[in-house]
Amino acid sequence: MGALSPTHWAIVAVVLLVLFGSKKLPDAARGLGRSMRILKTEVGELHSGSDLALDLEEPLSQSRR
Repeated sequence: MGALSPTHWAIVAVVLLVLFGSKKLPDAARGLGRSMRILKTEVGELHSGSDLALDLEEPLSQSRR
């Protein structure tokens, strides 16, 4: 039930084709790919920034003891 079967993928493809049309579908897919790449980069930067913040907070908590 959790995985999509090939039939489900075919239905999704047909719906996308109807919604966007055959001429706009490649542009829509390209835009989605760019958005996902940007999101992935931002999430990576957010995680690296939070690691840095944790590293900076650790010495402060040790000096307070």
